[in-house]
Amino acid sequence: MREDAARFLAPRHRVRPHSILADAVAAGQRAGLDDLINFSIGDPDITTDQRITRAAMDDALAGHTHYTAPHGDPELVAAIVEAQRADYGVDVEPGQVLVTASACHAMALACMAVLDPDLPPARRREVIVPEPYFNCYDGQIEQAGGVPVHVPTSEADGFQLRPEALEAAITPRTRAIILNTPTNPSGVCWSREAQLVIARVAAEHDLLVLADDIYTSFSYAEPFIPFATLPGMAERTVTVRSFSKNYAMTGWRIGYAMGPAPIIGAMTDINENIVYTAPAPSQRAALAAIRLRHEIMPPIAELYRSRLMAAYREICDTPRMHALEPGGAIYLWVNIADTGLSSAEVMDAMLHQAHVLTIPGPAFGASGEGYLRLAATLDVKRIHEAFARIRRMEIFGG
Repeated sequence: MREDAARFLAPRHRVRPHSILADAVAAGQRAGLDDLINFSIGDPDITTDQRITRAAMDDALAGHTHYTAPHGDPELVAAIVEAQRADYGVDVEPGQVLVTASACHAMALACMAVLDPDLPPARRREVIVPEPYFNCYDGQIEQAGGVPVHVPTSEADGFQLRPEALEAAITPRTRAIILNTPTNPSGVCWSREAQLVIARVAAEHDLLVLADDIYTSFSYAEPFIPFATLPGMAERTVTVRSFSKNYAMTGWRIGYAMGPAPIIGAMTDINENIVYTAPAPSQRAALAAIRLRHEIMPPIAELYRSRLMAAYREICDTPRMHALEPGGAIYLWVNIADTGLSSAEVMDAMLHQAHVLTIPGPAFGASGEGYLRLAATLDVKRIHEAFARIRRMEIFGG
């Protein structure tokens, strides 16, 4: 494509948005290090359980290679409905479920369904995003015509959202609040008290909650609570779920959304104009996974808990860094402010001196300065090796 073809792009796309996370990953690739220890991306290093893969292969050979219904394979939708009832005591109707090509896809569809790109900029609806946050939220909101409003949390508060900070962020334009627990990148589990505050505020201001429930089986500090189960929240919550982390199925790109039927219906209509329906073989894999959930998910969750605790103990033994004890998810949010360097400078030094790749905190919001995110997607032996290298660095007392 010729360079002047950029004239065809919409103005907001003519300059590529700066992505700290993408730049950090690219830096690791450019380094070309044979001994790189990579903590950057939250992609489990374990392979999808063979029972899931074989079931999907068998179903594909049996003819499950065609379009499914737009809202999803009826068997998978029925299995999702049954799982909600069995696991959480929640009654969900099939018309309240949409199977999607990943949870990111589901969140983007939810934003498109409830935001309005036709409004003039000064009137566009706002979505409150507690910070630090999963870095895709901003783009999903903005591409749907909304405005992300960041509300920083602090280590002193355990990265729980302060009620007064949430209230102060609400304006007449506020449409929704994003809730992600256990949280990427901080690994924090939001307390029931914090979730009840969001429920109260959402009801008082007639707001929608977009519950990004990706790490349901990785909730260690607090029992996982589906936000939609809180009093009065079922009718104002869109829940996004994924098979990627719970089942080590990132490459299958399969997830789903649940929520009020009118919103799910709008999401389905939008999705028909994008991919029509999620890939049939991936849906069959998801069906096998959800049927085996009580066998497959607990060992994966325990594996990551052991890795998180191993990394946490290493952090505690490393000068000039500290972190809160892991509460959930598969990440550690590491405070490196005592080095006196920026997050980007510490990341760069670790990459080139210790051959360890992390993500600088500002990739997850401006208040992430002074932090690094580590994904515990490597075995304990590699974790120990990484920190042995880090402690040999001068900035960490070596």
